[in-house]
Amino acid sequence: MDSLVKSASTDIRSLTINQEILLFDGVCNLCNGAVQFILDHEKPNSQLTFTSLQSQTGQTLLQKFNLSTQQFDSLVLVVGERFYTESTAALRLARKLKRIWSWLYWLIIIPKPIRDWGYKLIARNRYKWFGQKESCMIPTPELKARFLD
Repeated sequence: MDSLVKSASTDIRSLTINQEILLFDGVCNLCNGAVQFILDHEKPNSQLTFTSLQSQTGQTLLQKFNLSTQQFDSLVLVVGERFYTESTAALRLARKLKRIWSWLYWLIIIPKPIRDWGYKLIARNRYKWFGQKESCMIPTPELKARFLD
């Protein structure tokens, strides 16, 4: 078992050095919609890959950054050896989008506690307002290479 964990952590280390990874709640309709929106509106040079918080890769990354592996109340954006959550993750993602969508990044000037209050309000109510799936999203064959597992 230890060798399996060690192997997984080695793979994760090599993954995160040169990649940007978005961890999202795989059963959340809002989160799945956000991933689809990103895929449809990202800039052509985007290197962003995706994995659900519930996946093995997602769980390993959460452990690596000492984040909860049970409470999925935030997107997590991993950039190299750093991670971002809540409104900061969402706004950093906006910079990767085309046209006017990238302008949303300017909301970063709003103090983080205020931004995160709004983010947490939506996160707390996302299942009630948008619903949830029985299982995680399965990417289409064309998009499979963008998803880690």
